[in-house]
Order: sequence, then structure tokens, then C-alpha cells
Amino acid sequence: MLVSGGSGFIGSHLTELLLARGDHVTVVDNLSTGRRANLPEAHPRLRVLEADLRDALAAFGKGEVFDEIYHLAAAVGVKLVIADPIRSIETNVEQTSALLRFAAERAPGGGPARTLIASSSEVYGKSAHSPFAEDDDVVYGPTTVARWSYAATKAVDEYLALAYHAQRSLPAVVARFFNTVGPRQVGDYGMVLPRFVRSALEGRPIEVYGDGTQSRCFCDVRDVAEVLPRLLATPACHGRIFNVGSDAPITIAALAELVRTTLGSASVTRLIPYAEAYAGVFEDLLQRRPDLRRLREAVGFSPRIPLEQTVQDVARWLRADPVHAPAV
Repeated sequence: MLVSGGSGFIGSHLTELLLARGDHVTVVDNLSTGRRANLPEAHPRLRVLEADLRDALAAFGKGEVFDEIYHLAAAVGVKLVIADPIRSIETNVEQTSALLRFAAERAPGGGPARTLIASSSEVYGKSAHSPFAEDDDVVYGPTTVARWSYAATKAVDEYLALAYHAQRSLPAVVARFFNTVGPRQVGDYGMVLPRFVRSALEGRPIEVYGDGTQSRCFCDVRDVAEVLPRLLATPACHGRIFNVGSDAPITIAALAELVRTTLGSASVTRLIPYAEAYAGVFEDLLQRRPDLRRLREAVGFSPRIPLEQTVQDVARWLRADPVHAPAV
């Protein structure tokens, strides 16, 4: 198995799951947002290559073949996209293109390898439709607002994956992630739950951007990782797009309160205007909820881990992590 971005938040959980089921796994990660510490220090069936994905793919010999390829390497987080749009755009489009060319002839026997492309609910843009279904139209803001560049790049990734399936018979699956959360996720790139948990543990104000009425659906990373190999192993899923996540919405203000009460924190909630949080023009969505009927019908998916448990596990991980341990 090949996992790009396998030292990252979702990628490391997926790698752990693949190892647990007995697979040999090669991880390629440049550690720009991933961490080597997310993976086992030494494992007989794990190979970790710290490298740019395009360079690593070009260096693989003809004998390097893979039954399955999971492409999770990407620029992640709204703050990172806004701060460095060139890197984000080039990373998302160029690496996916290189990965798909590689996957088209890297299965044992020389054929196309089963390939999962990680996408994002950002692809839906600012459509007011609810819940979002995979075949819905998408609506983006102007090109002068950097936030929408991420959505556009992930849409291009999806077009490429579907084109490789249609033209080169690549058994590709696209997974659109909706607000995946859990241990090993950090708040450095604008991720809301680890920010809230860290603030609650430190007794600082929990900063909610905007007015807090915007709602999201949060799904534990361990539920997400578990369903990805099942999608890839199901031939009927190839050449299709699947929303992956939870469909239980919660407002961001309510999330802050859930974190505070779950952890028994004395923190208060503080509203931060978008202009202050992102230092400029920012467009947010009032709601983002997936339609999961396609995923349920395909593989019987249903999230198992409640949000309160995820909050507790994120807190436990943060306390134990030498880099992100709360200052208490």
C-alpha cells in the first residue's frame, strides 16, 4: 500500500489501520504539516520516505508496485490556504496529477492500481443547498478571495481522478471529507476543535470566529479512516464520489460550550470578527452538512464515536504531546 501524506492527521490513522490488518505500507510525506511522531518509530511492514511526493514517485523503480494507493497529501486548513495560496494551489493540483499518472500503471502486473483521492467539502463552495449531495452544483466566490482557490484545486483533483477512471480505467474513488476531527489534529492551520480544546485546557477564552451560528458536522478520524479501505475494495464505488463524515450538525458556539462542559473548563466564549481572525476579507458558510445516503448504500457507513468522546481523546492526546501540550 502507498499512502501519500501518511504522517499527517488522517493519513497516520489510516496507516495505523492498514498495518493492523497486516499490510505492507509505504508512506511518502514531506512533513510540511505531518509529523513523523504520528507513526510507529520502527515497524517491520512500514517504510517512511521523507520527500516531496513528485520526487518520490519519479524515483520509484519499475519494481515498485502497489495494490492500493491513498492520496492524502495536500495543503490543509483555511489559514494556510489564505497565508500561502501559491503553495496550496500548486501542491494540490500538481501532486495529484503526478500521483494519478503513477497510479495508472503501478498495480502488480503493470495495470492501474486502486486509488483513493482525498477531497474536501470545500468543493461545494458557498452553495445554499442543504444537505450537500455529491451531484449538486457548486458555487464559488470571486477569484479575488483566496479562500475559494482551495475549493477550485480540490475540484480539479476530482475532475482528474474521474477522467483517469473514464479514459484509463483507473479504479479511482473520491472521498469528500467533512470536518474530520480527533487525536493528532492540531490547531496551527485554523482547525477549530483542537483550538477549542487547547483553550479550554488552559483556561483561556475559547475564540469563536464570526457570530457562532454557523454549523458544521464533525466526524471522528477513526471512523473516517475505517471506511476508506472499504470504499476502495468495492468495485461498485470506483469512478464515483462519496461524502465522508457525519450528518449531525452543531453550531460553532454550541461546539465551544460542548468542549467547555465536557472538559469541565472555566473558559468563557469570546466572539472574534472574521476580519480580525483572518486579517482581511473572508467568506464563511452558514452551514455545511453532507448527504450520506450514497455512502450508506455503498458500504453501510455509520459514525460510531460520539463527539464528546472525540473531545476527551483530543484533550488526552494534547496533554501527552510534547509539542502541543497545554500550558497549565
